[in-house]
Amino acid sequence: MMVVQLATESIAISRLKELASKAADVISAYKYVRIISHNDADGLTSAGIMCRALARKGIHFHTTITSRLAQDTIETIKSSVSDADLVVFCDMGSSHAELIQQIKNDVVVIDHHMPVGESPAKVAVNPHYAGIDGAIYLSASGTTYLVAKEMDPDNADLSGLAIAGAVGDKQLFESSNLHILEEAIHNGVVSVKKGLRVGDGDIANVLEYTPEPYLDITGDRKKIHDFLEILGVKGTLSEMAQEDIKKLTTSIALKLAKHASPEAVDAAIGDVHYLEKELVKNVYDFVAILNTCGKLEKAGLALSMCMLDGSVVEEARQMAVKYQRSIVASIKQAEGMLQQGKNIWYLIAKDMDNTGMISSAVVRYMHPEKPCIVTNEVEGIVKVSGRGTRALTAKGLDLAYAMREGALAVEGQGGGHNIASGASIPPGSVQKFIDIVDDIVGQQLGENADDKR
Repeated sequence: MMVVQLATESIAISRLKELASKAADVISAYKYVRIISHNDADGLTSAGIMCRALARKGIHFHTTITSRLAQDTIETIKSSVSDADLVVFCDMGSSHAELIQQIKNDVVVIDHHMPVGESPAKVAVNPHYAGIDGAIYLSASGTTYLVAKEMDPDNADLSGLAIAGAVGDKQLFESSNLHILEEAIHNGVVSVKKGLRVGDGDIANVLEYTPEPYLDITGDRKKIHDFLEILGVKGTLSEMAQEDIKKLTTSIALKLAKHASPEAVDAAIGDVHYLEKELVKNVYDFVAILNTCGKLEKAGLALSMCMLDGSVVEEARQMAVKYQRSIVASIKQAEGMLQQGKNIWYLIAKDMDNTGMISSAVVRYMHPEKPCIVTNEVEGIVKVSGRGTRALTAKGLDLAYAMREGALAVEGQGGGHNIASGASIPPGSVQKFIDIVDDIVGQQLGENADDKR
């Protein structure tokens, strides 16, 4: 059975590399490339990989980072390209054929979201086309890395960015991701150590401002002090004795086991990846910085780091720590606002920050028996974040479908992955949207989630 599985994976990866090779040929034939990518860690590393690959070939590029692909993005592209430019979408574009077809230039889509409809792109590279689940086994940055490798084998040193993108999207290092990781380790681009999967620094500070894993002591300095004193542990994580690391990870695992999903425990403890060719070595520090830059509309800082500009690192680090503290505060605030539907947990907010992290924290660390939907009205639009667990998707949960259908029913837009998805809906439609998504999730899971405990 294992031999058959490995053979199947090998065929799938070969198919994906064929698509990557076609994209590489198209890209390499152009002198000017217009890049559009998503503003999270995966999208930013995707853009970083493409920018570095293009720079090495002497191809000029202009990059825009955006939170979503919408009509305003298309208008921006149309007003900023000439007839001779190629347009490349990274970490988006697979479910927006109606928007992409408005672009008269040649288009390449490099993505990992579930495709919807037939792509109008000249070449579309997506793991789903090869039978690989892009929500779990290959990020957009990993897909972009495969294209970059086809452009030039020397781009193998960009595999660290692909690993960071996969970590940012909470993917498994199996299948295609494992293929890239093994290549990265072999080439000395990435090293691996066992430990707590968080950024580096003084352990008391890290536990105070790190939102993942979210513990019963997170953000509470006194509780953290008492916890570490009982363990007899202190100091900088990267310099800590292995015996202290083991005591720390065991105690945190016990805390998580009380309420968190099994995958949250696995995500908190295990292999920690170090990016030997990047400016920030600890992958969790790097991902936190990239996500911060994206959310705070400082994508230029993130791309500069991906392009190895060391002058921006300290500013980006400080900004990330401050932002992580705000995430912890938002999660604590949200705990008292949660409502329970038949099949979902949900929160209706206004002008609240960090909704994606809130929905993720709820389903991973507090209520893993149901997916969590968080709506947030800001500047005349309601943005929605939905998160599930792999255990729920295995039972049939598909948040991409639920959010898309719920949004369409109220004249909005939605989509993403089965395990993590988003939407934009008009004000005044929130409760109707919540009710529709709640019903769809109930249909997907076969019965009320309450009955599954």
